[in-house]
Amino acid sequence: MMKFIGLISFFVLLSSGLKAPDLETVRLNYEKGIEDEKICNEMIAILEKEKGNSATLLAYLGGYQSMRATHVFNPISKLNTFKEGKKNIEQALVKAPNNVEIRFIRLSVQKKSPPFLGYNNRIQEDSDFIMKNKEKIQSEVLKKQVENLLKSD
Repeated sequence: MMKFIGLISFFVLLSSGLKAPDLETVRLNYEKGIEDEKICNEMIAILEKEKGNSATLLAYLGGYQSMRATHVFNPISKLNTFKEGKKNIEQALVKAPNNVEIRFIRLSVQKKSPPFLGYNNRIQEDSDFIMKNKEKIQSEVLKKQVENLLKSD
């Protein structure tokens, strides 16, 4: 049911001319973007227009860009796409270092990144921060995603 609602929200968002994204839609599509290149690319297009409005949206842009690297075949493009995503996540953290959601995004990217990229040095720090602050999360979607991420290894 949640997937159905997320898809409906996503298509309503797209049909409205790529207006400002609803944060719940961005969250719902975040896990889908790793498997679905179309959703990943569409969310990037939407978030690129909004990245200056919110540190959280900037971090999601970075997360989607990082996962887009899995959909790119050219190794140089793959690396450049990943680096752009990493840069946006880190910029978001500079703007809002105590934001649990941004830490979640960084942690999710670090846990899925190959070690040779060197983007895994803050896993423990982010895990600890999220564990200490997860009660501040109000979104049920985000709570579930955080739980799943903390359980995974």
